[in-house]
Amino acid sequence: MITGIVVALIQELDTLTSKKIIAKGQSVFLTKTVALAYSGAGANNAKAAAELLISQGATQLISWGCAAALSSNLQSGNLVLANGLIDADGTALAVNAVWHHHAKSVLSKLACESGFALRCGDLLESKILVATSRDKQQLHQQTKAIALDMESIAIAKVAHAHNLPFLAIRTIADPVTMDLPAAVSQALNEQGDVQIGKLLKFLLWHPSEAKGLLTLGQQFNAAKTTLKLVAKELEHLTTY
Repeated sequence: MITGIVVALIQELDTLTSKKIIAKGQSVFLTKTVALAYSGAGANNAKAAAELLISQGATQLISWGCAAALSSNLQSGNLVLANGLIDADGTALAVNAVWHHHAKSVLSKLACESGFALRCGDLLESKILVATSRDKQQLHQQTKAIALDMESIAIAKVAHAHNLPFLAIRTIADPVTMDLPAAVSQALNEQGDVQIGKLLKFLLWHPSEAKGLLTLGQQFNAAKTTLKLVAKELEHLTTY
């Protein structure tokens, strides 16, 4: 059994490996049974990465990385093990029940030992950056999903098309109460990557944005810390 893991952002790669550099759109085997693909942001990139992993022998897929909270029960650094996925049109997809049960058992034990909170619920697809607390709360009221990201549903659809098991493992970066700094959306390019030059230029003209960016950085680091703890249990997590 080979597990294929899709990671969207370069900042999330080091939660799984510090030794290998992967170009966007490429993959590498971390072990004989775990392959990692760096997709880039967005559904199309995630779909291509999932298909690449399957072509290289992956027999089950994981969406791995950070997410935005929609529920007030979630805080930065909390771990989300998705019960199911909801796409932007409202279509629901289930995860593999057997694998989910096993993963929940492994992660519940790890959460107790490590001190982070594990939450299970639906994960919503977002095709755009959802920046305001108001919009996040509204999405929660409409869908009851507890968190959202841009890639998980695309990976899930590839897995379903190939009749392969799928899980989404995401940690919370920004809580539902937080409005993302305007500098983030201003610095994003069409591929969903933050361009440092644009970010610094925006900060030069809007220095008040620095505090929000610092807070977001701290929250992102909390999310990454949890992911690094989970990564240590990959062998147990992916064997069931």
